[in-house]
Amino acid sequence: MAFLGLLRRSRYERAGFGLYKTAVDAARDPYLYRVLGVPDTLDGRFDVIGLHVVLLIRRLQTLPEPGPALAQTVFDAMFSDMDLNLREMGVGDLAVGKRVRAMWEALHGRAQAYEAAMSNDDETALAAAIARNVWRGSAPPAGSAAALAALARAQAAHLDGQDLGRLAAGRAEFLRAEEAGG
Repeated sequence: MAFLGLLRRSRYERAGFGLYKTAVDAARDPYLYRVLGVPDTLDGRFDVIGLHVVLLIRRLQTLPEPGPALAQTVFDAMFSDMDLNLREMGVGDLAVGKRVRAMWEALHGRAQAYEAAMSNDDETALAAAIARNVWRGSAPPAGSAAALAALARAQAAHLDGQDLGRLAAGRAEFLRAEEAGG
């Protein structure tokens, strides 16, 4: 039976988890919390991880195969990690599925808003979407939403310069937030 489980795993699973870990590491940059004032809460961290994952998936989806397959494994890695983290926090088994689904829907909505703003080169719309999602109705510190939007664009441009071979090997590189002008 264990053998069947191995057959179902994506051949890109290891790379997807590596790419996801890189996005999480970038989202943990202390500059985001100390200087930009991203809320250092479960929700704030989810939103910044989500932003980095969305940027990574966005890049992967523009590439030929296995880019889209890698994008799916990054997504799967994120929600596998969210499931595990909820369980470690003591969320009951029956509630985990509902919470993970709510997180999936939240990420999907954010991805659509960020993509629409980035596709139209609309700095104001991207900053507004980031403010609405990261600060969740609270006013962000002055200039922080615009700075995080500029950082997102810089990260997207940096990811666009990374080739499929590197990404397929599970290696992506994000800019340090301070260096990217966040």
